[in-house]
Amino acid sequence: MLHAALEALLLILEPTRLLIMTAGVVLGLSLGVIPGLGGVVGLAILIPFTYHLDTFSAFALLLGMASVTTISDLIPAVLFGVPGTVGAAATILDGHPLARQGQAARAFGAGYGASLIGGLFGAVLLALAIPVLRPVVLYLASPELLSFCIFGLSMVAVLSGKAPLKGLTAAGLGLMLAMIGGDAQTGTLRWTFGTLYLWDKLPLVPFTLGIFAIPELVDMGASRSSIARVDGGRIDLHGQWQGWHDAVKNWWLILRCSTLGAFLGAVPGLGAAVIDWIAYGHAIRTEKHTENFGKGDIRGVIAAIASDNAKEGGHLVPTIAFGVPAGASMALLLSAFLIHGLVPGPEMLTKHLNVTYSIIWTLTLSHVLGAVICIAASGLFARLATVRAALLVPLVLMVIFLGAFEGSQSWGDIYSLVIFGALGWVMKHLGWPRPPLILGFVLGSIFERYFFISTQIYGAAWALRPVVLVVFALCLWVVLPPMKTHLAGTVAAFRDMRLAALRFGRDAWFSALLIATIIAGMVVSRAWPPAAKLVPDTVCIIALFFASLNLLTEIFGDPAAVPVGPAEAQMAGGATSEPPPVFTKALELRGVRFFLWLVACLAVGWGIGLLPALCLLTFLLMRFEFAEPWWMASACSVIATVAIYLVFDRIFALPWPPALIGDLWPGLRDVTGLV
Repeated sequence: MLHAALEALLLILEPTRLLIMTAGVVLGLSLGVIPGLGGVVGLAILIPFTYHLDTFSAFALLLGMASVTTISDLIPAVLFGVPGTVGAAATILDGHPLARQGQAARAFGAGYGASLIGGLFGAVLLALAIPVLRPVVLYLASPELLSFCIFGLSMVAVLSGKAPLKGLTAAGLGLMLAMIGGDAQTGTLRWTFGTLYLWDKLPLVPFTLGIFAIPELVDMGASRSSIARVDGGRIDLHGQWQGWHDAVKNWWLILRCSTLGAFLGAVPGLGAAVIDWIAYGHAIRTEKHTENFGKGDIRGVIAAIASDNAKEGGHLVPTIAFGVPAGASMALLLSAFLIHGLVPGPEMLTKHLNVTYSIIWTLTLSHVLGAVICIAASGLFARLATVRAALLVPLVLMVIFLGAFEGSQSWGDIYSLVIFGALGWVMKHLGWPRPPLILGFVLGSIFERYFFISTQIYGAAWALRPVVLVVFALCLWVVLPPMKTHLAGTVAAFRDMRLAALRFGRDAWFSALLIATIIAGMVVSRAWPPAAKLVPDTVCIIALFFASLNLLTEIFGDPAAVPVGPAEAQMAGGATSEPPPVFTKALELRGVRFFLWLVACLAVGWGIGLLPALCLLTFLLMRFEFAEPWWMASACSVIATVAIYLVFDRIFALPWPPALIGDLWPGLRDVTGLV
């Protein structure tokens, strides 16, 4: 084995392959910075270019790209409060507040340190654990995988700060949204309402960008502020060194979260978007003095990013050893194995052991190279944080619209982006945590699949398996303490029936609307076959239970115990440890006007094409919403449109959604390809 490892290292260090790997790293870092893009998109683009490369060069390019998107997605997560990839969502909780406090450099330094250690840990695990983990992974049947999903959902109670019932309700709503589309068992169309776009379920990318990205940009535009309120855009070596010191100081937390990320990443089907949440919840449950988590605690950044990077090595364990892809990116990588005549399984541990070790070395070197490049370029990226909203918001909106279009490449992705953007904005302003909604949505289809398989094979006995019982005990340990604390005041008030304390404000109306939505979903599901409605009805009942409890807390609870202002003032998705901004009626009306701009953009885009509509939106926002000079608005909109056209059309060959003008004049569509 040592001979194979040394042979693989020498092969990777050949100048040509090293250059190819560096090119992959640079592309991966670039994709990680752009919200909505990531390793899956990059692999899909690069695999055709590996046909004529040798095996070692091909995997140097592919893994060099795929392994570092989790490093650079720290940049938009910290600066914009927008996950570059879905696996960076938990990084937002403390990373973005640090940027708003002027500590973006510290967040970068700690994140790069944790990502480097986590990535190296994942590579080491891959090197040592492939022969050992085979019996362990093979033992994990559907009941164990289902229990892991439930454990991930139980973390919602921790991730929701002072509003665990809101978090659990939001998670239930996310599970319901995940059930939309064709049922895999019976083919029943569930909650599609005759819309063809929903037949194949809601895509994750526009949903995630809508819930997280749009509300932040709308509020930034409404308040006319830059990202950094206090010198957050100045990234110096001293600040990054402080972050590295934080990472070294919290080495035990990094190792624990890296271990979680690597081992959970080795579980097929668990999903990359879940692991960072579990690690973040683990940090809250095990660290001392956690009251600042969600408001700018550097340990939150360290925990999330360490697990996110370590999972890459874990993902490769079942892919290489058993031919079982642990996620979408590994499924694409599996196709690359087959293209180059490799069959994952025992041969990768014997006959092609040098290829396996070349993958390990590529992971190791890519993480080191990616961290070095990010440290050197962080100052350039961080300057975006001081750019005024008049320039930043319209340009980032263009990129987010195009990133959302990657969901299923239809107009439905753009509609979903705006609709869920409005939902996320309302949740933010009413004190509802948004991460649980994403977590429920991500776990929904996985939960349903494992629940159905477990009940079909084992019946009710699946819940009595040893591993399942242990995981359920952990779930109770996670859920009960915050629930007990939150409900204590409400139960006392309800018992005393202090009618003078009754409140029925906007929060209660929103909860009532959610309850009505859940009940309507249950009424619609009555016409479905039993197998198709088993899990949706179960999810609806759970969501209805928590939503009703939450409504009671809002009516009878102690006002001092109820989170006030944006949810991010309490926990996630753009938190800030300073006093939360006062969102006056004028600012909220300005936010509503922003959404009207987006709706108008959709209408215009349907007529003349998405890219021309985005160009027009950028110009109109800058000129009339932000009062920029005519020449500035014109120059920025034209330059941004040309750059996006070159990148997305000429380089990525992105197909553009059809527009009415292209239907009326097909020749125009043939010439431009944009309509």
